[in-house]
Amino acid sequence: MPGLYVFETGSRLEVEYERLLVTLEDEVLFRTRLDQVSHVVLLGRVGMTTPAVHALLAREIPVFFLSSGGRLLGRLVGPSGLNVALRQFQHQRDADAEFSLHLARAIVTGKIWNQIQLACRWLRVKKQSRNPGPEELRRLQQNAAISPSLETLLGVEGAAAHAYFGIFQAMFDPAWGFHNRNRRPPRDPINALLSLGYTLLHCSLCAALEIVGLDPYLGFYHTEQYGRPALALDLEEEFRAPVVDSLVLNIVNHRILRPEHFTPEGDEPGTWLTGRGRRIFLHQFNRKLHSEITPPGINRAISYQKLFEVQARRIAHVIEGREPVYQPFRIR
Repeated sequence: MPGLYVFETGSRLEVEYERLLVTLEDEVLFRTRLDQVSHVVLLGRVGMTTPAVHALLAREIPVFFLSSGGRLLGRLVGPSGLNVALRQFQHQRDADAEFSLHLARAIVTGKIWNQIQLACRWLRVKKQSRNPGPEELRRLQQNAAISPSLETLLGVEGAAAHAYFGIFQAMFDPAWGFHNRNRRPPRDPINALLSLGYTLLHCSLCAALEIVGLDPYLGFYHTEQYGRPALALDLEEEFRAPVVDSLVLNIVNHRILRPEHFTPEGDEPGTWLTGRGRRIFLHQFNRKLHSEITPPGINRAISYQKLFEVQARRIAHVIEGREPVYQPFRIR
């Protein structure tokens, strides 16, 4: 099921019978059935009625609150009693350092694999076959597979990110001012898109984990911090490049978004999308999640939105001991 994104300034989320309505000054902008929504994202200065809150809580549909710039402020979720046994297993596995390290290695090697595939694809388009970046990424992927500790693995992932973004930034016209990955706040349009895209991806993965019955806050690679959904961050790693990075590259280089869709002014310092720019990006992001692919090991085409749930179930199976190792999503 898709997520519902509400972003028009001054709009409000309401409920009428079994439907969610997005209204603005008593005009209905959009309506959908409650049973057709996996999660709700409220972006910027939008509101929600008490009956809508009750309806979403009753159906265990999480609500994510984002600033106008796309920073995650918090979420609303009802009490979850789903699959207590699975969550007990999850807590037991979290105390097992060897299990955590094996799962973390799989996560990072899967992430770097996807970075390699996309980097090679982009370099072929740019006719830069001699770029040493992919070879460096392959070396780091091998190191990730044998890293003796989570701390070492974090260092390998950081080095891979540096090599990968060195290739990624070269794919854009220098006029965009994208030189490296930065955030809080993003200082250029490309980083503004990446930050918002990663946050929206994170919301979708939290919802997928909760559908399966896992605790999104109890991860195995990312350090648990108060209010930080660590397991969602774990699962996010393998999807960052194929979902968000590829989307950003496509919509910028095909001029779907242009410099006039960004502004340095807003509720927060940094560079942000305008209202029109947010509308375009959210539409493109939603299209990306519903585009179909045929992942390895699955003999049919499914959407990325469905694949998130498939991968969440794979993590659950490893936690329960039904599968020996976790198989991250790897693009072809």
